[in-house]
Amino acid sequence: MAEKKSSMRKPVFSKVDQLSPGTNGHNLIVKVLSSKMVLQKGKPDGPRVHQMRIAECLVGDETGTILFTARNEQVETMKPETTVILRNAKIDMFKGSMRLAVDKWGRVEAAADPATFTVKEENNLSLIEYELVNVEG
Repeated sequence: MAEKKSSMRKPVFSKVDQLSPGTNGHNLIVKVLSSKMVLQKGKPDGPRVHQMRIAECLVGDETGTILFTARNEQVETMKPETTVILRNAKIDMFKGSMRLAVDKWGRVEAAADPATFTVKEENNLSLIEYELVNVEG
């Protein structure tokens, strides 16, 4: 019997304006507009101190912007004016608004080439407030 070669699927890239609450598995190419450290604390982890860092970064593409929550080593990658590739990103809800995040199942990597698009800053999806309603069937 001949074995079939399993090939990896090519990633499908989304645009910021296609994101919606409670979704995951998004691949995006975005530009970092700003980055602000919101939490930096060390916690003892045995003989060494483990640094925990969280930064809020405004990222976007030619369709809009959204806040990205960068954690720990992701903070270094998310520098302003950097083009980054987000793989397997998810939408978290925080105080009724959408935040983009990448957990341990995804990747944040700096793009080799800077993006050529101009970010549409007037369409910030994190400024839209959502009220999640449970519908009983």
